[in-house]
Amino acid sequence: MIPILVAAAVSFIFVLVTTPVAIRVLRRRSIGQYVREDGPKAHFVKRGTPTMGGVVIIGGTLTAYVVSHFVGQMTQFSSSGLLAVATVAAMGLLGFADDYLKVSRRRSLGLNKTAKFLGQAAIAVGFVAAAPFTQTVEEVSFVRPLGIGLVGIVFALWIFLIITATTNGANLADGLDGLCSGSGAMVMGAYVIIAFWQVRHVCAGLGGLPGCYDAPHSLDLALVAASLMGALAGFLWWNAPPAKIFMGDTGSLALGGGMAALAILTNTQLLLIVLGGLYVVEVSSVLLQVVAYRLFGRRIFLMAPIHHHFELLGWPEMTVIVRFWVLAALSVAFAIGLFYGEFLNAGGAG
Repeated sequence: MIPILVAAAVSFIFVLVTTPVAIRVLRRRSIGQYVREDGPKAHFVKRGTPTMGGVVIIGGTLTAYVVSHFVGQMTQFSSSGLLAVATVAAMGLLGFADDYLKVSRRRSLGLNKTAKFLGQAAIAVGFVAAAPFTQTVEEVSFVRPLGIGLVGIVFALWIFLIITATTNGANLADGLDGLCSGSGAMVMGAYVIIAFWQVRHVCAGLGGLPGCYDAPHSLDLALVAASLMGALAGFLWWNAPPAKIFMGDTGSLALGGGMAALAILTNTQLLLIVLGGLYVVEVSSVLLQVVAYRLFGRRIFLMAPIHHHFELLGWPEMTVIVRFWVLAALSVAFAIGLFYGEFLNAGGAG
């Protein structure tokens, strides 16, 4: 338990202290946010706010993850934990490339869809190649594997779908001050609980069901989740409205990659749909908007993703943020309840 607390504390303090430094450096280099011209007019005042703050989040996460291994008796790095942080870093690099192009071209468009798709596909392929060395089971999972086997290319496509859907969901949620960092911290807090629960109940009472957990792997994943949670909480201090810095695609893609990796490596893939209920709503609103416009020539929402729709209806930005935080918190609470309830149904002792 102590290494988990240390991971959260180190990442929180690291990001809390270094973010003001990053803000000054980014301002000196004129690395600021570009705002969509068709977006809410209230957002125009945000133009020029330092962006690419995800670099600090990733730095805090990696630092805390390493430091926590030298506390107490936890000194072993697991392949599962290393794959999770590698996914965070790789997605962060992809997002960094996107942000860099936006800044260098001085417009709100970075990597095109094809380049981003290929980058996500490459990361997914790397994940699939490393998965056999972790506790991942090649099956569809909810709270644990469901017995639906995935073989070869089907498993690779499934992993690609999880990674792309989650990273795009987090990316879409990063449209209001503190929305993505606040909701992301909640999801990572849930994964701290889930991974630590797996550590404490390794195959206990499960009758040898497939997908039993390996304590070193699960504890290492708890450290990854705690590191990300602390980093996001520290960043939220400066990202809360009115934001002094944005995480950019560097941060949102890294966060989405971390969520996807933890879902796959803890064998809770479909549970992520519940945990990340906010991101499901954001992605669904965009898909519905596109389908409705292409098929019927009409828009369902004033603007997608849906948080902008409520802004254009006249809701103050802070009202939208807090209400979406509430939605994220309810999703996380419900998912943890499902996780615990399924454990009890499987014969585990509370």
